[in-house]
Amino acid sequence: MAKLKIKEIAEAKGISMSKLHRSADITYRTIRLIYGDPYRDINLSTLEKIARALGVSICDLIEEQPQEDTKPDI
Repeated sequence: MAKLKIKEIAEAKGISMSKLHRSADITYRTIRLIYGDPYRDINLSTLEKIARALGVSICDLIEEQPQEDTKPDI
């Protein structure tokens, strides 16, 4: 499962949600939704805009999380 690290990177760079939405040219609502749920699906074009606004690679915005096995061990 992939987790978005947008909130963490923006905070580390001192970039607020308002500044990020303006710099990336995406809606504030979209940024708020991403901050609230870092596991949500987003369009690649949105991810590219955010990466450009933060001055990082798209790869820096994604962190792979190990997926827990939901089957019980027998």
